[in-house]
Amino acid sequence: MSLLLGVFSAFCLLGAALGQDVTYEDYLAQIKACPRECHCPRNFPSSVYCDNRELKQIPNIPPHTLYLYLQNNLIESLSKEALSNATQLRWLNVNHNRITDEGMAEGALEAMPQLLQLYMGDNLLTSVPVGLPSSLEQLQLSSNRISKIPAGVFSGMDRLSLLDLQGNKLLDDAVTEVSLKGLGGLVQMNLAKNQLSSMPTGLPPSTTQLFLDGNNIQGIPSEYFKGLPKVAFLRLNGNKLSTGGVPRDVFNLSSLLELQLSHNQLTEVPFISAGLEHLHLDHNQIKSVNGSDICPVSAEALEDYAYASAPKLRYLRLDGNEIPPPIPRDVVTCFRLLRSIVI
Repeated sequence: MSLLLGVFSAFCLLGAALGQDVTYEDYLAQIKACPRECHCPRNFPSSVYCDNRELKQIPNIPPHTLYLYLQNNLIESLSKEALSNATQLRWLNVNHNRITDEGMAEGALEAMPQLLQLYMGDNLLTSVPVGLPSSLEQLQLSSNRISKIPAGVFSGMDRLSLLDLQGNKLLDDAVTEVSLKGLGGLVQMNLAKNQLSSMPTGLPPSTTQLFLDGNNIQGIPSEYFKGLPKVAFLRLNGNKLSTGGVPRDVFNLSSLLELQLSHNQLTEVPFISAGLEHLHLDHNQIKSVNGSDICPVSAEALEDYAYASAPKLRYLRLDGNEIPPPIPRDVVTCFRLLRSIVI
C-alpha cells in the first residue's frame, strides 16, 4: 500500500511540473541545472529561489526559469552572461542588493523579451536603467539614489502599468514629458519621497493612481488635472501645500475617488466633487468646517436629492487640526453617506 501511495505521489508531483508547459525532459534538465546556491522546488521547477544567500554575483540560471528570486543578497551587477539562459523570465526580483549603474551590463535585460515584472528596489542606482524590455508591466525602482530619467528610456513601453520611483532623489527637472515619453498605458505612478517642489509634468493621460507623498510641493496649477482625466486616487500627504497654493476647484474632478492631503499647511477644506468617497485632511491648520462652503451640491438641490444620488463621501478624516467639536450639522446633512468621521 505504501508503495502505491509513493508511486501516486510521484505521479502527482510530475503532473504539477508538466502542467507548466514543459516536457519531462525539460523538467529533469531544469532540476539538474539548478544552481547549488539556490533552491528549485520540484513541484514548481520554473521558480528559482536564490534569496538571502549573501551572494555577490548571479549564478548561472537554468533555461526554463520563469520566476527568479535574488533579493536580499550582496549582488553588485547584473551580468549578461549569468542571465543569458533566462530568456523565458516573467518575474525578476533583485531588491535589496548593491547594484550600481556601472553594474548594469549593456543588454543584460534585453535578452528577456517576456519579462513582466522587474523589482530593483533598495539598490545603488542613480539613473533609471536603459535597455528595459518592452514587455514590462511593472517596474519597481524604489529606495535607490535615482536623480535621472534618461530621455527615451521608456520608449515603446506602453505595456507598463506600474512605475514605482518612491524614495529616490528626483528633482522637478528630472520628471518631464520628454523623460516619461512612451508610457501610454501607465496606471500607477509612485513619486513619493523624492525632492519635487512642484507637481510633475508629462504624466500620461492614462494615469489613475498618483502618489506624491513626502515631497516639497507647495502649490498646484489650476489647470493641472485637465491632462489627467482618469486620476482616481491622489496622495499628497506630507508636502507644503497651503490654501493659497490650492485653487478652490482644483480637486473638483468627476474621476476622483480618494484624496489624501494629510500633514500639509491647509487652513480651509478644499472644494470636492460629489463623487469623492475618501478624504484625508488630518494634521493641517484647519480651524472650522462649513457645510455650505464645501458641499458639492447646493442647499436647494440637496433637499430634492434621493439617497442614492447624494454626494458619495463615506470617510472623512480631520484630526490633528484646530476644529472644535462637534461637526456642524450641515456637513452631515450634505454628506449623508458618511460612515466615519475622525476629528
